[in-house]
Amino acid sequence: MLKVYGDYRSGNCYKIKLMLNLLGMPYEWIAVDILKGETQTEAFLAKNPNGKIPVLELEDGTCLWESNAILNYLADGTSFLPTDPRLRTQVLQWQFFEQYSHEPSIAVARFIQLYQNMPEERLAEYQRCHVLGYKALRVMEKQLQNTPYLVAEQYSIADIALYAYTHVADEGGFDLSDFPSIRTWLDRVACHPGHIGMLD
Repeated sequence: MLKVYGDYRSGNCYKIKLMLNLLGMPYEWIAVDILKGETQTEAFLAKNPNGKIPVLELEDGTCLWESNAILNYLADGTSFLPTDPRLRTQVLQWQFFEQYSHEPSIAVARFIQLYQNMPEERLAEYQRCHVLGYKALRVMEKQLQNTPYLVAEQYSIADIALYAYTHVADEGGFDLSDFPSIRTWLDRVACHPGHIGMLD
């Protein structure tokens, strides 16, 4: 059976959990506490030398890491990853956007607020995250004004990648009231058969 090493509250780990549930694939969830340093143990570093979650361990013991890479592996050959080269590249565009423009601001603000309880030494960083995070949300809003999903008409791993932290953006202090297309998209994703919540 597949094994997922992760933290239920982590958006990056949630991506993998959501994908596996959408595909109806059985897996074992192994909880890893990053605040207790459990990603830095010798045993964990043998699975991911970069010391981060999530990690997907395959039946043969091979370990895959980096959430969006794992999504591509799991979605290969399914409707969640288009075969058309142009659409497939657009999926990658949004995944790169998520890792470089969205996650570093929205997820980090959430970590500072939810995990660390807003330490004073990170307040300036938190405020910078808001500036950049709202910029990323405006990019998504513009796209979702034109298409029901991030890549045209099809629910794909681009949506899974960006849903993970966007749907809990309020936990990092972000107000989505000015983003009606994003809010409609969040509802659309949550209504998909096989959907599972972050803490379910």
